[in-house]
Amino acid sequence: MTIRGKAHIAGAFEHPSRDLPDHSVQQIHAECALGALADAGLSIRDVDGYFSTGQLGFGAVSMTEYMGLRPSYVDGTFTGGSSYLAHVGHAAAAIAAGKCKIALITQGAKVRGVLRGPKHSGDTPEFPFETVYGETNAGIYALAARRHMHEYGTTAEQLAAVKVAASHYARHNPNALLRKLVTVEDVVNSPMIADPLHRLDCCVVTDGGGAIVVVAPEIARELQRPSVRILGHAEHIKHSGNGPNDFTSTGAAVSAPRALAEAGVSLGDIDYASIYDSFTITVIMTLEDFGFCKKGQGGAFVADGALALDGVIPVNTDGGGLCSNHPGYQGGLVKIVEAVRQLRGEAHPETQVRDCAIAVAHGTGGGMSRQASVTLVLGRGDA
Repeated sequence: MTIRGKAHIAGAFEHPSRDLPDHSVQQIHAECALGALADAGLSIRDVDGYFSTGQLGFGAVSMTEYMGLRPSYVDGTFTGGSSYLAHVGHAAAAIAAGKCKIALITQGAKVRGVLRGPKHSGDTPEFPFETVYGETNAGIYALAARRHMHEYGTTAEQLAAVKVAASHYARHNPNALLRKLVTVEDVVNSPMIADPLHRLDCCVVTDGGGAIVVVAPEIARELQRPSVRILGHAEHIKHSGNGPNDFTSTGAAVSAPRALAEAGVSLGDIDYASIYDSFTITVIMTLEDFGFCKKGQGGAFVADGALALDGVIPVNTDGGGLCSNHPGYQGGLVKIVEAVRQLRGEAHPETQVRDCAIAVAHGTGGGMSRQASVTLVLGRGDA
């Protein structure tokens, strides 16, 4: 069964705040849910499918009670930052199978000022082999960046070009955490976090979240707001059991071509891309794995201005996780929101992609040795 055209995104909302000391996590979920439903012209009473990562209390069950939902279908998939892109694909499949008609996906997070504990808990199989030795996400991606430099000659200045592009977009986003325009020199002169990644090579850390409403096509036709068609979806789990662990590649090498094939589109058809940007190296490797440039040429690709509005492929036009928003260390949901804005023609006038008809949103969960990648292909409702 294909999900191509079987469901639409009818509502999207990103919490405008990046620091919410007086909110509970469940309150953030609820505010985002109400925002997305209002955007679609629907209410809590209309929802019959609910999707959440299950990280709060009794997961999706707790949240259905808190928000007064009465769903006939619930999904608590957790794949890190790619979770919410997986939820959109799963919601589309559930709608296509007749399990629900109006699905709500929510994210809420509070991490500002909170000292983060171990990356994995003691009951995970990798804990005694990795986490106890001080493994961190920054350290893992630093290894990837250093290997990419060794294999392909990528430079710190080329990594910095990703941050510079994001900052050009973020200055037009009133809600972005970092709106200051930065230069390559600013990035490479910022404090070292994990060699070769500097502080400005790393994403921001924010409170907040967002929500997405996915509906059946017949529901979308009844609503006043323009909808976005879900054309393709694919997932891939990369881990050491799948063969030699190449630290210069991501799961997008598998998920992206599968999603594009389901959508029936090629790279040349894509007008805009929301690419997961936990670190600058994440963007470079993902662009290579999509095929926007050859493997090893990602550094030169971004340094030549490929990510700009008039470049080869505009990327993260809201400023992305590097400058705008990365709620709870999981930035996948807001990637979908910006893709919806672009396809609706509702991005900031200075960052709106002209005649945007096809967009991709890609999420990355985990590190390089153990990673969940999810790709979505979305199309304008009238396209």
